[in-house]
Amino acid sequence: MKVLVTAVKENMKISNNIYRISAEFESEIKPGQFFMLKTMDNSFLLPRPISINDVNENIASFLYRIEGQGTKKISSLCKNDEFQLFGPLGNGFDIDKMKGRVVVIGGGIGIAPLLYLCKVLGKETDVYLGYKDIENMYIIDEFELYAGRCVVVTEDGSFGEKGFVTDYIPYDEYDVVVTCGPEIMMNKIANNCRDKNIKCYVSLERRMACGMGACLGCTVETKTGNKRACKEGPVFDCEELL
Repeated sequence: MKVLVTAVKENMKISNNIYRISAEFESEIKPGQFFMLKTMDNSFLLPRPISINDVNENIASFLYRIEGQGTKKISSLCKNDEFQLFGPLGNGFDIDKMKGRVVVIGGGIGIAPLLYLCKVLGKETDVYLGYKDIENMYIIDEFELYAGRCVVVTEDGSFGEKGFVTDYIPYDEYDVVVTCGPEIMMNKIANNCRDKNIKCYVSLERRMACGMGACLGCTVETKTGNKRACKEGPVFDCEELL
């Protein structure tokens, strides 16, 4: 974990309100970890937690959606502008526990941290991605580079299958399910996995202030008490969660 002032390599819009920013970072990063990002002009007080999207040699990339003042300011950064990175933070995905056939399921901006995971897991992994419509899709071609099978679902049927991604998962084909996205989606997937006795890991999104577990602003209820998404998470075994 380190605090680093670095320069933007690239910061580009890739879909509606979706941007990807990249910078040099030479330490090890695990899939599922995140960083706290902040601009240097102090235009917003707290850094923004953004998950790692991809790592290519010493270049780390972050995919994010403009949600408010902070992410809007980050989206305005240009090549060679300096900004602050603090991380990597969180526990990430434990690749060693993902034995057998693995399926990765993403929805909305929750798709962002799953690309690097698929890259590390390799071609034996299947991917199911859910989007609102064709206008709000992104990085499908990149998932197709790493996945054995990539199924795309849009709510309006404008691309791929029509409906919700949760309607298309053949659970019985898999030993491990990994998911990140809207909580209603992850709840349904986790419940299906419990019913079928399939191991399931979820990556939770929470508002965070410090990223180090000090402020307790990202508390998650578990069967063994409250835990912090930034410290004990953001990845949890669904059997832990209430």
